[in-house]
Amino acid sequence: MTVLVTHAAWVLLITFALSFSYELYRVTIRAGTSRHDSRRSFIQGLVLYVVAAIVIAALFAGLSWAPWAGLVLSVVVILVSIFYYNPKIMLERRPGVIDWLEDLVFTGLLFVSATLLLYEIVGKTLQP
Repeated sequence: MTVLVTHAAWVLLITFALSFSYELYRVTIRAGTSRHDSRRSFIQGLVLYVVAAIVIAALFAGLSWAPWAGLVLSVVVILVSIFYYNPKIMLERRPGVIDWLEDLVFTGLLFVSATLLLYEIVGKTLQP
């Protein structure tokens, strides 16, 4: 496993831990604010975290297919965030500062992981 893959795995771990914590906040403290802030919605969303956990574990394990899976996961979630979550779900949730901050950090970290994994796939390295 290369340094780029290790860093990407850590970035994805932090990204999805942040997202999970945020969704837990929405389903507990902000429960009922929108239809997306319910236990049912939270449970349905767990599939994403299971997929992310598998990909992150594969990255840490150094499996050969893991950088591709991590890149695809990152890009797909970026696209969903930009073209579905922000214009639809985020606005229905009546967002505050915490919501926008989490969204920007989450999406930004996905761009970081996608870049690191793309560098790995094309064979580039980062040198000090």
